[in-house]
Amino acid sequence: MSRSRPLIIGHRGAPGYCPEHSLASYELALDLGVDAVEPDVVFTKDGVAVIRHENEIGSTTDVADHPEFASRRTTKRVDGSDHTGWFVEDFTWEELAALRCRERLPKLRTRSADFDDRYPILRLRTLLDLVATAGDREGRAIGVVLEIKHATYFASLGYDVAALLAAELRSAGWDSGVRPLVIESFEQHILQRMRDRGIRAHFIYLLEAEGSAHDLLAAQGPDAPTYAEQLTGAGLDRLAREVDGISLDKRLILDDPRGDDGVVAEAHRRGLDVYTWTCRPENAFLSPSFRRGTTDAAFGDWEGEWRRIADAGVDGVFVDHPDLGVAFFGRSGADR
Repeated sequence: MSRSRPLIIGHRGAPGYCPEHSLASYELALDLGVDAVEPDVVFTKDGVAVIRHENEIGSTTDVADHPEFASRRTTKRVDGSDHTGWFVEDFTWEELAALRCRERLPKLRTRSADFDDRYPILRLRTLLDLVATAGDREGRAIGVVLEIKHATYFASLGYDVAALLAAELRSAGWDSGVRPLVIESFEQHILQRMRDRGIRAHFIYLLEAEGSAHDLLAAQGPDAPTYAEQLTGAGLDRLAREVDGISLDKRLILDDPRGDDGVVAEAHRRGLDVYTWTCRPENAFLSPSFRRGTTDAAFGDWEGEWRRIADAGVDGVFVDHPDLGVAFFGRSGADR
């Protein structure tokens, strides 16, 4: 990526200030000048792409306050773990549209929780149109970094995830490369299926600091490569032939003992872009050496942590507080 600074991505909008994935969250992120916003996408019973961090929505909506949906509370195994609550795939879009967004971390982000129950769940098409309109109004290219969640799980239920998303992107005019589109996932197979459908986008593979990708576990069981193995020289060689870039848990950068010649440099030598997630200022999310004070909600030395990330030379950063991200990585980014 030939940028003098990293791409600044509003992670689920601006969830440091408004409930994640709500209309207010995305509108604020756009107003604060991000280069792109990042929706997580899951699917309703009738195949509508909706924006939620997970397919379980008990903690991020008011669904528990709707007695008509009480019987749909259940336990499901998703990506190898059991989850109890309400799941988007058990609702039609019309039913989901009656729900309202809530702050996922109300004790940590009390300001955001003040906006609970004001905003409906968004479908992907609404956000695509919102971003396109904002870009046209401001005369700049604003992107969407679309994360596909639980692709293998939804496929097991009979969803053709690639077909549904390709149809949505084409209908909204986001398939041709005219508007900046990134498609990312923790499952590489769905990225290839989207590419095979002719969607013109930048394809980014997400990697955790620990464990293995669920699609690989589903296909290979205990023989599945770990994320660490995928980040070896041989693993990066393979990824460079198959994706445009990788997106790393920030711990993989902050804790890399190789410093300037670590995983970011190794990926760049192979022509891969490198994004990282997630830059947040609260102590609860900072590495221990950057925490200050005794409360999780207090801001620690976030600038110190973010400086380490910037100095690593990443190509994209996900931020929960877009104003801080734009100020730190944007205007003065080339001066650090």
